[in-house]
Amino acid sequence: MDKLQYKIYHENKTHTPDDFPYNTYLCSIPLDFQSVNLHWHDEVEIIVIKKGIGIVSVDLTTYSVSAGDIIFVLPGQLHSISQKDNEIMEYENILFKSSLLKSSGYDLCNDKFIQPLFSGSLHICPVINNQTPYYPPVITAINEIDHLCDLRPYAYQLSVKAHLFQILYTLVSNCGQNKIKPINQKSLQKIKTILSYIADNFQENIAIEDIANYCFYSKSYFMKFFKETMGVSFIQYLNDYRLEIAAELLTTTTDTILDIAIATGFNNISYFNRCFKKKYGVSPRKYRC
Repeated sequence: MDKLQYKIYHENKTHTPDDFPYNTYLCSIPLDFQSVNLHWHDEVEIIVIKKGIGIVSVDLTTYSVSAGDIIFVLPGQLHSISQKDNEIMEYENILFKSSLLKSSGYDLCNDKFIQPLFSGSLHICPVINNQTPYYPPVITAINEIDHLCDLRPYAYQLSVKAHLFQILYTLVSNCGQNKIKPINQKSLQKIKTILSYIADNFQENIAIEDIANYCFYSKSYFMKFFKETMGVSFIQYLNDYRLEIAAELLTTTTDTILDIAIATGFNNISYFNRCFKKKYGVSPRKYRC
């Protein structure tokens, strides 16, 4: 799967093997990707910042993060990763399916803690750092899992699961009973609908009237809702989405600039060049060099 497909279909991508649905890999912003656009998936994701600083959003709340910070993303939560102050950020991505820790039959732990946590009715703090009182046992467990996955001794999977349970116990016991500001699930679901529409149609001409009708909103209400929820106008978000894909295509393909502009939804090459230079500070041609 190439980077363009990753950008478009990431929320549907299978990240883990079927027999033991746990995976980890290292990434860098912007060396691997200019950014990771707002998306969601069915796996649990743990992001461990290794070097540098950056910005991570979880369910439309933005966090400035730095080396050592740990971010928890539960199934279905909207999240994104981007640069801060043009700094490089290296991070470890840990992904596993919730089924790895769930029970098929009745289980008090599953019914009282695991299922509510992964369904969003039991809340935890999404970001912890070395100033958080319960940070040490969490980072220790993550490091132990990494060590096990590097060596892969016989039956290491049992220990990986045990450490994951230890992490969840630490999070739930420290955060699970705290009152956390509830997320507007209706707004989040509507944003998911809009993002899916963009992913499916960004190569086409998207009129605000069309996507407003798709959401059963008036044009004026849609523009107001999107700006208040996302912090930018719909047109700005759409252009940024297209430009980030175009930037990757410029460095990973030999397609002409005109073909890339058209492939990412820009039918006017002059407008594409202006938008690209405004975002990246250089022309598409210089960016490719």
